[in-house]
Amino acid sequence: MATQDGPKLLWNQDNVKDVAESIGISLADEPLRLLTQDVEYRIGQVIVEALRFMRAANRTTLTVQDVSQALKVLDVEPLYGYESTRPLRYGEASLGPGQPLYYIDDEEVDFEKLINAPLPKVPRDMSFTAHWLAVEGVQPSIPQNPTTAETSTKDLLPKGPGANPALAALAGNDNVSFRPSVKHVISKELILYFDKIQAAILDDDPDEEKTRLRAAALESVRSDPGLHQLLPYFVNFITNQVTHRLDDVFVLRQMMELAEAVVHNPNLFLDPYASALSAPVLTCLMSRKLGPADEGTDAVHEQYKLREMAASLLGTIAKKYSKSNALLRPKLTRTCLKHFLDPTRTPPVLFGAISGLSAAGGPEAVRILVLPNLKSFDQAILQPLREKGEASALDFEILVGAIMKAIQSIMGGAAPLANGVNGNSSSTEVGEIIEFLGATIGQRIAQLNNHGLNRAILEVRHLE
Repeated sequence: MATQDGPKLLWNQDNVKDVAESIGISLADEPLRLLTQDVEYRIGQVIVEALRFMRAANRTTLTVQDVSQALKVLDVEPLYGYESTRPLRYGEASLGPGQPLYYIDDEEVDFEKLINAPLPKVPRDMSFTAHWLAVEGVQPSIPQNPTTAETSTKDLLPKGPGANPALAALAGNDNVSFRPSVKHVISKELILYFDKIQAAILDDDPDEEKTRLRAAALESVRSDPGLHQLLPYFVNFITNQVTHRLDDVFVLRQMMELAEAVVHNPNLFLDPYASALSAPVLTCLMSRKLGPADEGTDAVHEQYKLREMAASLLGTIAKKYSKSNALLRPKLTRTCLKHFLDPTRTPPVLFGAISGLSAAGGPEAVRILVLPNLKSFDQAILQPLREKGEASALDFEILVGAIMKAIQSIMGGAAPLANGVNGNSSSTEVGEIIEFLGATIGQRIAQLNNHGLNRAILEVRHLE
């Protein structure tokens, strides 16, 4: 009989029948059995999912929340009125002897008292702000950083006519006119020292006493251990002088020497200012015009010396602060490469770009970024510059010399040998060098007769 009637059901069919009749549906025996079987399967599925949540919470008691989470997972509308996180209180009512009835004891709420109760305060919107907790170990005197004495004597919210307007603004009050007094307080001795350093460095008097004074000022900046509070002032001073004195090579050179002294001071923490200090160095390295309008041979040599000094300083900054600022060295190298590959730039700018790229990027940057582009650079810039004749001969030779210096750096500074460890270059190898680097640079490299350098250059052809 059990096999004819189908599997035995655990769920009572009368419950399904009563629910169906309550909504006006009359079910025959076969549909009633199939529907009861489906209800039993669905309830078992909910219980299995609820048990998973119970075990995930390391509990041995199945709660209402477990069932609600199971219903959400199965995409079933949750039960309303059973989601309270408070423990349920059960009451007991007696229907007769031996027939207790348990019910949930709900708290009675007086609607009149609930309606007349004051509304809670509207919470403030969440917001975030950034401020300096400490600068070089010194806590700034701003409202976000109250001192211990202030926190013990003042409330956060301003009260009375003599309240702090900065605190009033923090409390959310509008129409508060005040100017926050955030000042970097330094001693009068440091201010006097800074003024003396400025005066000594900017004094272009060729007198021997003034020259010694300038050297002493730079040496003081290079070795004095108590200048950490003056560091932002030095960076700002260098930036302003380079920006407004591009027509004075002496001032620009002094600023580069001051920047070099600051960088080489072992007692200064310059990592937060490395990017800011790189800007004036790049200006002296790749500015289109440095010095006065009327140029002589000596003035041109001074400009190239200034650019060479700026390239060396740029390389020092890139190598020294690349660990604390991972983007600094790639950014400097990319800037120099962009100027080097621009055919509209003047020869002095190209000289500064290749010198800065070699110093900041190192030999690997020269191998990967410079060597594959030298042939097109030769055709677009070097050959037209050579065709201009004596007018551009000096610029041509200096630019080619800078490129040759950068290429030779890939050998780690090893001197070229004609007959020695490096060996001689074959005619085939020389042809490949000229074909790869172009006629101008290729012939200069071939004249070195350095087999090791030629092999290092030709290896770049196989790099993708």
